[in-house]
Amino acid sequence: MITYEDFKKIEVRVGKILSAEKIPDTDKLLKLSVDFAETKEVINEAGEKSVTPILRQIVSGISAYFPDPAVLVGKTCMFVTNLEPRMIRGFESNGMLFAISDDKGNFSLLEPNQSIGPGTRAA
Repeated sequence: MITYEDFKKIEVRVGKILSAEKIPDTDKLLKLSVDFAETKEVINEAGEKSVTPILRQIVSGISAYFPDPAVLVGKTCMFVTNLEPRMIRGFESNGMLFAISDDKGNFSLLEPNQSIGPGTRAA
């Protein structure tokens, strides 16, 4: 078991999947581009500031459930966002998708209500 203090360290946020593609030469892996409403400030050569969105790449072993990864585009799901980056088959993953499955082959993504936007942290 983990302590409540350990559990509080886990950061779970809503992310919107902007792209999804199968990773070649793998059976299970998909590469997702996910928007968590993160931005960075950029200053150009003229000294002008602008805000640029930061998208995260998430590698997930859910390909068997999504033969056409395009169906994931536009879905809003729950992700663990404070894991250290991990290299998976040569691709850096910056988080983990929350999903559930059972021994009967049933599978579900954890999707919040549509009114909850990207970046919202689970309470």
